[in-house]
Amino acid sequence: MFAENTGEEIDYGIVESDIDAFESDIETFFTQDNVVGCNVTAPFKGRAYELSKNNCNAEAKTAEAVNTLFMKDGTLLGYTTDGMGLVADLHSQVGSLVGHTVLLLGAGGATRGVVEPLLGAKVKGLYINNRTEIKAQAIVDAIKSPVFECVSKNDLTSLQPDIVINCTSASLTGDLPQVSTSVFKRCSLAYDMVYGKGETRFMEFAKTHGAKKVSDGFGMLVEQAAAAFTIWTGKKPDTAKVIEALRPR
Repeated sequence: MFAENTGEEIDYGIVESDIDAFESDIETFFTQDNVVGCNVTAPFKGRAYELSKNNCNAEAKTAEAVNTLFMKDGTLLGYTTDGMGLVADLHSQVGSLVGHTVLLLGAGGATRGVVEPLLGAKVKGLYINNRTEIKAQAIVDAIKSPVFECVSKNDLTSLQPDIVINCTSASLTGDLPQVSTSVFKRCSLAYDMVYGKGETRFMEFAKTHGAKKVSDGFGMLVEQAAAAFTIWTGKKPDTAKVIEALRPR
């Protein structure tokens, strides 16, 4: 759909790699004529990072994971596009993020991949909370930004961010992350990275406790794929039409 939208001719398909042959499969893949790049899925994202860690974007370094590879002038470049996708989706929903305060719930790989792009969007303050505080603090220590800090469970009762993002997988099992209801009082958008048919439990919870708007992560899914497409082709597709056409109903 991106190719049709931009007038690009592509061949985009699935290559299944054996668990012990990923590196050799990647090498073979890039020896083919006209191959420019590929997406990488679990469980190979860490190994894709190892192949490209000397030539990867900041969020890939933070996450130590790569989901997009691009061969440019004989050099293998690595990217994590999840954060690009999140920021693009947030822009489409709330406009500029400049001056906004954002709270991230969770300290896993999903969180690590979005911190740098959010800081790059010039948020006023970026906060992270996790049930195991030491994991959240480790991300803060690794990035060292004056507007990025870890907040404890007790601190959440006095924090009233503009945007709250659930980076945990709790919604996949119908659970909720541990969060104070007070964080939604001034919340203009409560965003759940999980998506599916209808609202997630987190979205319902946030709306009940004051969030003006809620969203799942389907837009992020499409936008991170669009970011990869742009890396490979230099062309930026119209994602709104794709999101509308593919959204689960």
